[in-house]
Amino acid sequence: MVTIILTFNIIAAILLVIAILFQKSEGGALGIGASQDSFVSSRSAGNFLTKTTAFLATLFIVTSILLTMASQEKIPTTSVLEKIEEKQDMSEPQIPE
Repeated sequence: MVTIILTFNIIAAILLVIAILFQKSEGGALGIGASQDSFVSSRSAGNFLTKTTAFLATLFIVTSILLTMASQEKIPTTSVLEKIEEKQDMSEPQIPE
């Protein structure tokens, strides 16, 4: 189950980056952005990309939360120091290696 959620998380992350990169920059700070005349209908394309980005961001957040919840179930309740103390016999000192 965790593998399936992790796969969806990775795919959502990659698609989210692609969707963000396809969006037109508002400021055109580097002068790289295309003009509005080059798109057939830039308003509908922007609206579609905005909705797609919002959907992918939501999917990414949900899968990340699910992965966090799944990993919390596998965390041991005892500390490492308690395990070491159980293994060692406290009556005789141990020489460190």
